[in-house]
This record gives sequence, structure tokens and C-alpha cells, in this order.
Amino acid sequence: MDGSHRIAGKPRVIVTRRLLPENHARMKELFDVVLNEEDRPMSRDQIIAAMQDCDVIVPTVTDRIDGEMIAAAGDRLGLIANFGAGFEHIDLAAADARKIMVTNTPGVFTEDTADVTMALIILATRRFGAAARVMRGGNWNGWGPSELLGHSLGGKVLGIVGMGRIGQAVARRAIGFGLRIVYHNRNRLHAGLEGQLGARYEPDLDRLIAEADVLSLNCPARPETENLLDARRIALMKRNAYVVNTARGSLIDEGALVEALVNGKLGGAGLDVYRNEPNVDPRLMELPNVIALPHLGSATFEGRGEAGNRVIANIKAWADGHRPPDQVISRFK
Repeated sequence: MDGSHRIAGKPRVIVTRRLLPENHARMKELFDVVLNEEDRPMSRDQIIAAMQDCDVIVPTVTDRIDGEMIAAAGDRLGLIANFGAGFEHIDLAAADARKIMVTNTPGVFTEDTADVTMALIILATRRFGAAARVMRGGNWNGWGPSELLGHSLGGKVLGIVGMGRIGQAVARRAIGFGLRIVYHNRNRLHAGLEGQLGARYEPDLDRLIAEADVLSLNCPARPETENLLDARRIALMKRNAYVVNTARGSLIDEGALVEALVNGKLGGAGLDVYRNEPNVDPRLMELPNVIALPHLGSATFEGRGEAGNRVIANIKAWADGHRPPDQVISRFK
């Protein structure tokens, strides 16, 4: 059994956040859809109520769908069509137990996220955040030979943690900046791909962290990656090293990171994700050696539009009785 089944008539679909207008228009054509036009995040109770009144719910990465919520879902709910590649916010075991299929949109945001990662590497190492603060505050007194110095990238070591689609895309970009690439991954890449990326495998994560001039976190959020970069590992880093995170906020012990940045034990950080979004530790906003973005990794018209198209394709395939192209759970137990 693959979990797909044919829906008589239009499936009822509830979308938790506002998507692009073209996605909304297509959904209205194909489905009995309830859209979140005001784009206010739905509360837990609102999501539960939605799950009791639809065939398909379309959550995003900011919507936690836990086991209790899935247990409370109505009998008609058959598909959780996630908008985004990550699915750690969905209790897959609970969905499996209820024979509710889960789909995602893998690969859509790879290049966009890699672009932001590379941008943060440049912004952090060249201290552009501090420079922008000086300009905005009207405190620039003109060019000076020792003012607002950062670090050049050529010849430095870029340590990539997580060499999946995004990690590889970051490596491809980093080659052009003369960075030497070392990576850590659950599985080593084949030799041909390592050669193309100019990347060296380091099986010991602690050694990679100690070697890196810039550490880029590009791995998924899993129980084993919770606080992957904690106080102990931060202490292993070079004094002028930089941390860049465009993956998930849970990968970093933010308190330990702040302490290291305040005490000058790190060169700086470039962050696009945070542990308690949208509630960001205010100390990160105040530090001159931090460049902070509001989770912009996937924020392009092209990427968001394509993700919406993939959601629509998954829903349509499921409703027509076919296996969706982006099914997360391959089979039911």
C-alpha cells in the first residue's frame, strides 16, 4: 500500500500560510481550498481544527505538527503536504501510524540557500555588519588604513558540516573565492564528486571544527544534531574563526555562541536561522561582529513559486490515486 487514494470531487485543502498569488490561483482551480490571505501564523488549536476539517493540510517549516495534533486529526485527513524541504517539525511516526502521507519540496531552495550562505560568509568575514552600523549611526569619519578590518577569504579553510545538496552548492561557490574546502558528512562523497568540488573529507567533526577558518552549518535538524555546535566545540575553534548558519537554529547553543562572541573568542557569525524564531536573542542583534538575517535562505520569487507548484503537484497526484513525487514516507507499517 502506498498511501495514495482517489478523492471523489475536489479535495479540501487548508493552507497555513500565504503563498504566492499564482499558487493561490492554481489551488483555487484544482481544490476546495482555504487560504490564509492575511498570513498570520495559525495557533496550535487553529491547526488542529484545520486538520479536523480537511483532506490535505499544507504547513510550513514554522508549523509544528506533533503526535498529539495528528492523533486529534479528522478521519478524512490523508496528506500533510509540507511547503519546504525540511520535515523535522512533523511527527512522521505518528503520521505513519494514522496512515497519513507526508510530502515535502526537496531541492527547490538549494541554490537560493547556497547564495545566502556564501553572502553571509563574505558579510561576516569582512565585518560588513559593523560597517553598516557605523554608516547608519553617522559615525564614519572617512577612510582609514586600520579601520573596520576584516579577513580575506583566499587560502582560508571553509569547513562544511553537511554535504548534501546545499553543502555541495556552497562548495561550488566557495571555489571561486579561493577557499580550501573540508567537509564532514554522515556518508563520504564519492571520489569523483570530491574532486569536482575540491573538497577533502574529515571524518572527525571536532578536527574539522578546529581546522576551519569559516564553519558553515548545512546539515538537517535531527536529535543527534541538537546543539551540534556547543560550548565545548566552540572552544575548539580558532580565535578568528567565523560561524555561518543557514540550516536550523537548533544546531547551535546560542548562549555559548554569544559568550564566545562577546569575549572575543570568535571572529564573528553570520546567521539566518535561530532557535526560537521569531524571538531572537537580543544580544545577537547588538553584537558588532554578528550579521543577522531574518530567515531569508529561500526568500526568492522563483524558489517560493516553485515550492508552491511542487505542493500542488503532490496534492494532485495523491488525490488522483497516485504516489506523489515527493513522498517522505516510502511505505506504511
